[in-house]
Amino acid sequence: QVQLVESGGGLVQAGGSLRLSCAASGRTVSSYVMGWFRQAPGKEREFVAAITRSGGNTYYADSVKGRFTSSRDNAKNTVYLQMNSLKPEDTAVYYCAASSKVQYYSASPALYDYWGQGTQVTVSS
Repeated sequence: QVQLVESGGGLVQAGGSLRLSCAASGRTVSSYVMGWFRQAPGKEREFVAAITRSGGNTYYADSVKGRFTSSRDNAKNTVYLQMNSLKPEDTAVYYCAASSKVQYYSASPALYDYWGQGTQVTVSS
C-alpha cells in the first residue's frame, strides 16, 4: 500500500506556472504507474497526465499537451507536474494517483488503486 500527498497548489494568474508535487510513502513509487487527474466543481474527474514506472514515457490530455510536464524522481519517491501557461479553465482540484494494474498508462480513474487528498489550483483571468 502507498500513501500519496500532493502539494504545490495555489492561486496564480493566467499565463503563470505552478509545480505540483506528489510525495509517496509506505511503498516505493517506482512500483506504480503514476497519474494526475483534476476535478472542477460540478464536473467529473478527468485525466491530465501519466508517467510510466521508469519515467521513460509520459502521456497527456489534449487540453494540457505542450503546457504540462510530468516527471518523477523515484529516489525521492516523488512525482511532479509542472504546469505552465495556465488558463482559467485549468482551475480544479488536482489529484495524483498510483496504479499497480496498468502496464504503461491509463486515463481511467477506475484503474488507479491509490489517491492523494488533492490540492487546489486556481487560475485567475
